[in-house]
Amino acid sequence: MEWQEISGNWVYLPRKEIIGIVHFLGGAFVATAPQVSYRSILEYLSQDGYAIIATPFLNTFDHFAIAREVLNRLETVLERLHKTNKLGRRYLPIYGVGHSMGCKLHLLIGSLYEVERAGNILISFNNYPASRAVPFMEQFNVTPVLNVEFAPSPGETEKLIAEHYNVRRNLLLKFTQDDLDQTRDLHEVLQQRFPNMVTLRTLTGNHLTPLSQNLRWQTGDFFTPVDAIGQWFNQGMSKNLQNLRQELTAWLNPMSAF
Repeated sequence: MEWQEISGNWVYLPRKEIIGIVHFLGGAFVATAPQVSYRSILEYLSQDGYAIIATPFLNTFDHFAIAREVLNRLETVLERLHKTNKLGRRYLPIYGVGHSMGCKLHLLIGSLYEVERAGNILISFNNYPASRAVPFMEQFNVTPVLNVEFAPSPGETEKLIAEHYNVRRNLLLKFTQDDLDQTRDLHEVLQQRFPNMVTLRTLTGNHLTPLSQNLRWQTGDFFTPVDAIGQWFNQGMSKNLQNLRQELTAWLNPMSAF
């Protein structure tokens, strides 16, 4: 099976029986090609029986518009996949999985629209203002002159989630070395809305761990110190990625642990 571009989405269907659908949204600056940036973790999930629909997007200040657009694209591709019987005929649960900005988009979708989700997985959530989220913004004097801010702003986003977010079951994942993460703040908000339905886990890694690729370090004819460092680094990245996969799988399908 290969990645297919369908209705503005990248789709990867498992070789085995499909047990669910994962709608994936990535981080702000890597979301334009999720089938490349997040290839390893998404194909891992497909091996577990999930049809992957990764929707790319271009980042703008209007996050309302982005959320509406990615939801429209998801609904379009689902209709096409059902018409062509690529998803089978039985009911399939839909899970939202987001990384970084992708978390905010799933939260907006779940707050603004009546969507049916079996749950959302929110990885490395952050909700910073534009002045911090956009690199080098201050060098262009954008903030003081135009006072540009994301729509919704961080405060407006939190209020929307606290009052209207309608996806009850959530897994929140944060990493030990992630200075961009605001998952604990989100956890407090969601716990008040859906007590006992929100799970928070902390994993080894950093903000870029979900983008790790499962690569094999190729050595030359002679094993060098550089090869040793490369293999050590790759093993660490692979272990973090494997831990992430196991956490996702266990939450998506608790029976898989037995």
